[in-house]
Amino acid sequence: MAIKQLSAPQLKTKIDQQEPLLLLDVRELNEFHYAHIANSVLIPLNQIPQRLNELNKQQEIVCVCHHGMRSQQAALYLEHAGFSNLANLQGGIDAWSVLCDTSVPRY
Repeated sequence: MAIKQLSAPQLKTKIDQQEPLLLLDVRELNEFHYAHIANSVLIPLNQIPQRLNELNKQQEIVCVCHHGMRSQQAALYLEHAGFSNLANLQGGIDAWSVLCDTSVPRY
């Protein structure tokens, strides 16, 4: 099954409507400190296998990275691990910065 792709404006709508979702940022700590979406949770991509127990299989999870590649990998891994309510932020934090929140720095 293909991972659902969310555009930055679609994600902003979900956040604005206070949908109960988890923003899972899979970038590295230094990237997260530089720029992230409010209330997102950082679990770097290489730590996900060891930290699966921190995630709720029932919750909608939107995976986020810099441009959407690592987050797509994370979503595919989570799907393989039995998660089903998954989405990938198309264009990543960069698209978020350009289209939704210019206060988030680009890099």
